[in-house]
Amino acid sequence: MSVAFTREEDLEATAADLADRPISPHPNLVTPQGLALIEVELASARAAYAAAQVKGSIDSDRTAMARATRDLRYWSARRASAQLVEPGASDGRVRFGGSVGVEREDGRVQTWRIVGEDEADPAQGSVSHVSPLARAVMGRQIGDEVRIAGQTAEIVAVD
Repeated sequence: MSVAFTREEDLEATAADLADRPISPHPNLVTPQGLALIEVELASARAAYAAAQVKGSIDSDRTAMARATRDLRYWSARRASAQLVEPGASDGRVRFGGSVGVEREDGRVQTWRIVGEDEADPAQGSVSHVSPLARAVMGRQIGDEVRIAGQTAEIVAVD
């Protein structure tokens, strides 16, 4: 059927049926900074929901309400399941919330901080605790060799 013969309301209703954002099955471990990030995102989602509820905006833009509702559900669930992990004294082993430096076979030294899933940003040097890289180094210490992306690397720093 040609788009010319579809009703605008039908397209809008379809757009308003947004799928939920997937919730990870892993424990929702968070650093203090990660918990603060979730709080900011939850407040933003609440504000977007309130703005979408303003009389008339639901009728004119149902996708805004659907998006706000979806994000509010997601961030509410992430806040409810958050398990705060306070930084503790280092025992020399790679741990959640800490940083690890590795030297790769080609001599490159890379450093990452292991954080919660919502806080992870590899471009900024943080990876999720459920990432293959984090799983490879967790519990290890300086001098240990690990396999990362099919290569051998040595742990050269733990913070």
